Amino acid sequence: MMKKILFNSCLFLFCSFAMFAQNIPWVSDMGNSMYQNPVLYTDYSDPDVCRVGKDYYLTASSFNCVPALPILHSFDLVNWTIVNYAIKNQLPDESFDLPRHGDGVYAPSIRFHKNEYYIYYGDPDAGIYMLKTKNPAAQWSQPYLVKKGKGLIDPCPFWDEDGKAYISHAFAGSRAGLNSVLAIFSLSADGKTALDETRIVYDGHIDNPTIEGTKLYKRNGFYYIFAPAGGVPSGWQTVLRSKSIWGPYDTKVVLHTGSTKINGPHQGAWVDTASGEDWFLHFQERKALGRFVHLQPMKWINDWPVIGLDDDGDGCGEPVASYKMPNVGKSYPMSTLQVNDEFNEKEIGLQWQWHANINPLWSFCDAKNGNLRLYSFFQGTNYKNLWDVPNLLLQKFPAPDFTVTTKFTLTPKAFGLGERTGLVVMGINYNVLNIENTKGVINISQNSCNNADKGTAEQIIDSKPLNCITVYLQVEVKNATDCQFHFSRDNIVYEAIGEPFKAVSGKWIGAKIGMFCLRPKPARDGGWVDVDWFRIE
Repeated sequence: MMKKILFNSCLFLFCSFAMFAQNIPWVSDMGNSMYQNPVLYTDYSDPDVCRVGKDYYLTASSFNCVPALPILHSFDLVNWTIVNYAIKNQLPDESFDLPRHGDGVYAPSIRFHKNEYYIYYGDPDAGIYMLKTKNPAAQWSQPYLVKKGKGLIDPCPFWDEDGKAYISHAFAGSRAGLNSVLAIFSLSADGKTALDETRIVYDGHIDNPTIEGTKLYKRNGFYYIFAPAGGVPSGWQTVLRSKSIWGPYDTKVVLHTGSTKINGPHQGAWVDTASGEDWFLHFQERKALGRFVHLQPMKWINDWPVIGLDDDGDGCGEPVASYKMPNVGKSYPMSTLQVNDEFNEKEIGLQWQWHANINPLWSFCDAKNGNLRLYSFFQGTNYKNLWDVPNLLLQKFPAPDFTVTTKFTLTPKAFGLGERTGLVVMGINYNVLNIENTKGVINISQNSCNNADKGTAEQIIDSKPLNCITVYLQVEVKNATDCQFHFSRDNIVYEAIGEPFKAVSGKWIGAKIGMFCLRPKPARDGGWVDVDWFRIE
């Protein structure tokens, strides 16, 4: 009888997991007290996490994308949802009103101190910024420039028991003229002001080249700096340890690829549970998906962390493909990051980001009619391709295999401004399922652009007359890179158009997918596209 009850329970859990997962691109929680990596199969580069009570909050690099500094929430380190962004527009406004690919928000750290949440991040062209809040899901303060300087990146704050505060950081060689070293400076107790010049405390040129991504902690009287080294594609996780915050520091490699296929497992966050377990979240970079997030078990041996599984006992772990769920005291419902949007609310979903600071005239959330209206904005006299267009509304690839389907209705101006809209798979190379008003005729085409960052023009791969203004657009993605466009006039019969193509990453970010609306001519007004819904499965 007991065996039958156990079997039925397992069958129920499996069926529940299967029902939940069938239309979701990726689910980490396996429904049987186990999880599979990655826990976030989407591009959250340079993740950092803090725990306050039963709540975990994660933030990550967002570079030029706006809103910036995503805030994710979880109760168990496996099931995550997006709850906010800390920055609505990047500063200074005039610098980020147009796309600045690869610039902006680098490798933030999130901490809880004296009943407030703090985020520090580096802008490699400006310096180290701080912002704070009492509620991560509510409004954050404006970013405050703590330390001005070129190439200051990857900051992490630390408040010591004696009340003194510090920031560790790395250097972007492209701006500072030096990398592979780590530094620390003293910080005012309120976290707003650098009290002295930064001091190099470790040189990794020989043993840990390209060391960066600092996270500063203290445990059992030791100061620790967690820092990845060896470069993103094939690096490792190094930990520095000293009895003095100013060093000298001993070093140890605590996580590497080893015999696994998880390349470059590094840069992330040590976090604990209320039950006393230790865990480490880190990213892995792979193909067009960008940098997605893994969760590793962690333990302390002789006051050194060991991350992942150390089967050979050498003190350096290897990443796990799956593992038992963290012990957080109870089980929580499965949840995944938002991807779909029916556009029935007064604001777009939190999965969406623009490619530059937001102009409120770009769009209208028409909750009454259940659609998102994108207005056709003049693309500019110096237009070359979509790389420099700010009003691209995009979201991250959510998994290696998925299909996007969306419903568009283009309403051009009667006097004809050549409005165009479409479904774009965006990266340094991009492809568009393009709908265009050409002399009063609506055409659909696949347009392709290679080396968009070099200013190359789009090429039309295939074009057909649409003979209607409402169309269903679709792209199928397989193996993270292999894509094919389809379209339909009735959402029943779908027709392939153009050629298969490869998705590629952008600058420091993974490939993204989304939409836009443009016109090639200036005017006092223009047409628009109504997006009824956007669905991923």
